[in-house]
Amino acid sequence: MTHAPQIRIPATYMRGGTSKGVFFRLQDLPEAAQVPGAARDALLLRVIGSPDPYGKQIDGMGGATSSTSKTVIVAKSSKPDHDVDYLFGQVAIDRAFVDWSGNCGNLSAAVGPFAITSGLIDPDRVPDNGVATVRIWQANIGKTIIAHVPVTKGAVQETGDFELDGVTFPAAEVQLEFMDPAAEEDGAGGAMFPTGNLVDDLDVPGIGTLKATMINAGIPTIFLNADAIGYTGTELQDAINGDPKALAMFETIRAHGAVRMGLIGHIDEIASRQHTPKVAFVAKPTGYVASSGKQVGVEDVDLLVRALSMGKLHHAMMGTAAVAIGTAAAIPGTLVSLAAGGEGRDAVRFGHPSGTLRVGAQATLVDGEWSVTKAIMSRSARVLMEGWVRVPG
Repeated sequence: MTHAPQIRIPATYMRGGTSKGVFFRLQDLPEAAQVPGAARDALLLRVIGSPDPYGKQIDGMGGATSSTSKTVIVAKSSKPDHDVDYLFGQVAIDRAFVDWSGNCGNLSAAVGPFAITSGLIDPDRVPDNGVATVRIWQANIGKTIIAHVPVTKGAVQETGDFELDGVTFPAAEVQLEFMDPAAEEDGAGGAMFPTGNLVDDLDVPGIGTLKATMINAGIPTIFLNADAIGYTGTELQDAINGDPKALAMFETIRAHGAVRMGLIGHIDEIASRQHTPKVAFVAKPTGYVASSGKQVGVEDVDLLVRALSMGKLHHAMMGTAAVAIGTAAAIPGTLVSLAAGGEGRDAVRFGHPSGTLRVGAQATLVDGEWSVTKAIMSRSARVLMEGWVRVPG
């Protein structure tokens, strides 16, 4: 009996924000995987260790959570005035499925450092000491991200004293600007508010009619009021992820919201769209104890937000959802703005299960339509391992 040897593919395992993923240069992938399609998906599934009916991804690089079942492909940009193209693949854990429908805001923080270290940026644009500006084309949603990457002695600076709740150790700060973040999702017509309303009545059979702000910014997101679905906004992961009825409720809400947003034509299609839209619930400020044991005081936050990703409550906050939070907070009348006091804000600090996060956005009302020029937040990134990932041939 003959055995196919494993193939070796150059790869880098990186943390970006509160996520981890396997990063590839497009040119390093096997030829069949350098273009979208079944070969690419099969390769990334095997790299991560999916589908895994045990839900552990033991035989791959995945960490068995939505935050750690991620892949990134980076290439020199084909777009004018951009340095690199960044493509994100969210790998399902228990299914043979890679979702390409949205961005990962957390891993966006690692794209600039990876591009510099991997030789994808012109050396003339990287200072010996200072901050390198990396212009990223986010290929999943067709948007620009500007990453400001600290550089020391000609190399990406990864260590520092910037602390990010949800990440145990401090690191160097990477500031991200999400330009014109209203996502032009398929079927949503490019509108920030695809229904035309800041708040809608969302009818969900078996659950009721819920007030909802449905927004395309960073990533399509459905915001609900916590008290309308029986929560306080102070919940940690176990309170929801250990409750099958709650998870089923959120998935039902997500499906009906996706239809209203024009992202799918029928609720049955939601099974093939795990990454987007997100569902989040908001509440007015109150104190709580974060998952680390840290006390978050009522004075530390402008509002509370909890968000679900890939069917589970996120341990902190997805970066793209943070962009949606900042954008919605900047627009008076959304549920996010109302939870934060009712006025539009240039920046908010919100509480999530791991602590707090600050995000800013610049919103303007032009001819009755809201637009946001950019959203800004800080993350950090670090190379965890580099070399080759091996995949059975």
